[in-house]
Amino acid sequence: MSMSGAGREQGAPGARARALAVLRVRSRALAVALLPAAAAVILLVGGSTGRLTGPGWDLARRIVTPLAVLVLLLAAGVALVVARARPAVSPTVPIAEEAAPDLYRMVRDLADRLGVPAPSAIALTPDCDSWLEDRTHPAHAPPPPEDHGDVAHAGRPSRRSPAAPVLVIGSPFLWWMRVAELRALLAPVVAGTGPSAHPDIAAARRFVRGLDAAVAVTSAPDRGPVPRAVLAGVGWVARLLLHGSRVHAAEMERGVAAAAAERAKAVDYGLRIVAQEQVGLAYAGWDRLLTRVALPAWRMGRWPARLNAGVVAALTELSRRDRLAEGFASRLGERPACDLLEEPGAVDEATSLLAARLFHGGPAETGPDWSPVHWGDYPEEVVDRKWRTDAARLHRILDALRVPPAGEGTQAPDGPTLARVLTHLTSAPDLPPAPVSAADVLAPDEDDLAAGTAHSAALAARLTAELAREEAAAAAVPAGPQGAGAPDPDPLRDDRALPLFPLQPPRTGRELLADHITAMVCCAAMDTVGAAPCLDWLDGPTLLVGGARATDLPPQVLTLIEDGDPSGLRDWLTRQGIRPEKPVRLA
Repeated sequence: MSMSGAGREQGAPGARARALAVLRVRSRALAVALLPAAAAVILLVGGSTGRLTGPGWDLARRIVTPLAVLVLLLAAGVALVVARARPAVSPTVPIAEEAAPDLYRMVRDLADRLGVPAPSAIALTPDCDSWLEDRTHPAHAPPPPEDHGDVAHAGRPSRRSPAAPVLVIGSPFLWWMRVAELRALLAPVVAGTGPSAHPDIAAARRFVRGLDAAVAVTSAPDRGPVPRAVLAGVGWVARLLLHGSRVHAAEMERGVAAAAAERAKAVDYGLRIVAQEQVGLAYAGWDRLLTRVALPAWRMGRWPARLNAGVVAALTELSRRDRLAEGFASRLGERPACDLLEEPGAVDEATSLLAARLFHGGPAETGPDWSPVHWGDYPEEVVDRKWRTDAARLHRILDALRVPPAGEGTQAPDGPTLARVLTHLTSAPDLPPAPVSAADVLAPDEDDLAAGTAHSAALAARLTAELAREEAAAAAVPAGPQGAGAPDPDPLRDDRALPLFPLQPPRTGRELLADHITAMVCCAAMDTVGAAPCLDWLDGPTLLVGGARATDLPPQVLTLIEDGDPSGLRDWLTRQGIRPEKPVRLA
């Protein structure tokens, strides 16, 4: 069976019907653009043959002919923008077949069993999802696959085609899932290459993607008044066509997904249920690893280089803590899907750097202020540094507020102390706090500080202002020619809006104050009783006091901030042997 014949059989009837409806929108738009030209041709031919003569016909020719030329020029401009605009492509890490022959072989065998064309290439995304992505646009189409003549495909032509979509796999799946589970999970995704080979469905998708890219191009800022005015008209036409085809395109994709799911039922259906359970578990572990472990490092200019290996450690720890996940730990004896890669460590590092770009907006390459950190160095280079940096920021603000050091006369210590912070937060305010300029800071929410003391409100406001200034200064530094802020050489593409998926909303003033006081307590514990920074795979930076995690510290800090009551925190410090009056080392 030929490739085109297979594609026609594999396209769902409902999806084909919707694809034809989308193409009818394109045909109607073309007919509208050609209608004035057709009328002009009729008038000109009629005049040249002596049939349509007279003042009225001459006036009609003088009006319709320029109008037809103008409409054709506008239509050509719209077509040019749609053709040149790059459709949106997900940032991924491409995986060559030489770097993962076993993975390609597994996907190719899966496609053969499903009776569909194999994907043209494989790429990884630092997210818990998998999909097919059409990259047939000349700007980002993958190179034609080579025929390696392996034994499994000897004697018959290869089913892979350069026009087939790219298979994008979530990298956490490769590290957490076993090979059989990944195969079962990818079956319905790979089955989607069948409808993608249908010419009508492929043409409808290209039309919709082109319109969507044209809308994005015409909406891009930083253009002059004349180009902006011209592109505004192009954008209006593209939006009109996109609106007319939106419902049909959505129904087409639903039909394609239903057809793919139905076809994939014949392959590892029972195992796919188990794999779907692993998807939920992997997503939970991945989310906690990013928000609680990777994000503190990213904010300091360090990016963990083995995020996917970290998700395995996080989920293993979750399996140990949660008795509902006890059965998942027994899977670790089976072959992990990352064994299908030739160099898992290099791939992990590449996807970890991409994750930092997508979720935090970091540069695309390592630099002086953007360097990798390995898990063994994380406690010392990230946790310890973060706490001391936060503590130093807190004391700078106390200096700006002219808060005196704890102690009296000659007994006042020479360096920064935790006692200074506690005394300031629990003392009665004799004078109103030092004013904070509204141009420097957005004041914390009133509800956020309603339960706190006046000193807590002042510190929270100052911390918010200081962090805002630091982030603004960091954003103003150019990222360099290879950084995330580098302009694209193609004027019809603008993908500089990173991060694409910010992890967390801005922190409130109370959260910032709690983080900084906790950091000061941890610094005091490390410098007075030999406590140690540690990495918890599920909770992020944590403090080890006497070899045990200090899990009861956060509630004491919140009580101090919200109620101005230091008794709970002072009792905790006494139990641990921490002396708040001793100076600590800052960053």
